[in-house]
Amino acid sequence: MSCPQIYQSSKPLRIGYLECDGYSQPSPSMSRGIREVKALLEQAGHTLVPYSPLKIDYVLYELLIKGVLADGGTSLIKKLEGAPLDPCLRPQVIPYYFPKWLKKTLSFLLKPMSPRLATSFRSICGVGSVENLWKQHAAVEDYIHDTVAEWRRLNIDVLLCPVIGPAFNFDYCGRITSVLSYMILYNLLTFPAGVVPVSTVTAEDEEELRHYKGIYKDHWDKLFKQAVTGGEGLPVAVQCVALPWQDELCLRFMKEVEQLVKQSRE
Repeated sequence: MSCPQIYQSSKPLRIGYLECDGYSQPSPSMSRGIREVKALLEQAGHTLVPYSPLKIDYVLYELLIKGVLADGGTSLIKKLEGAPLDPCLRPQVIPYYFPKWLKKTLSFLLKPMSPRLATSFRSICGVGSVENLWKQHAAVEDYIHDTVAEWRRLNIDVLLCPVIGPAFNFDYCGRITSVLSYMILYNLLTFPAGVVPVSTVTAEDEEELRHYKGIYKDHWDKLFKQAVTGGEGLPVAVQCVALPWQDELCLRFMKEVEQLVKQSRE
């Protein structure tokens, strides 16, 4: 099938979906957006299949953080020399300046209180050697192949999943890297992904957010609750994902979601 035919096709899709990735509890509006779009897709004749990302904790620390900061942040620190540091990014960047022994010590001390933060301090130490960097690259390729195989096993065409929302309150973006799990995973996988606005935050979402605890109930979960509090009226979106080299199918899925949401409002 040609690219225009894929984009214009009306063939029912088999769609994987997830409301939570098992690492970061979504905000109430994020979850509601997925549930509402899932219902619209099912009513339109598509098949929805539950999906969970593979080895999410391992991937975030061993493949993503260690990949982005393979040299322990040395190159990034050099790029920042002589320039003012945006206050929004300061909490994220300052630990990169810590010596390796301090990162490892903090990782050990924080483990009982905040396992995620402790593991993060260990990961930002980097991979340690060129040999380990090659191993890390190989592990990424293995993960891509395993994920594609999982999609084939479930026989899904595309994936419906949350995207961070609503927009954060000021000065929180550098303090909460945990919720990036919902988007950064597809950068690692090199899967085409797009975001479609589908709703806005309601008063009911805000009320439910008051009871938000998070999966780990740690500092990052508390910060995320603070970051998205007071977002009534702000846009809520969903994320549409396809396999590598299937950009037209991703766009077709996005168009489908956009049209169904528009029709539901008429």
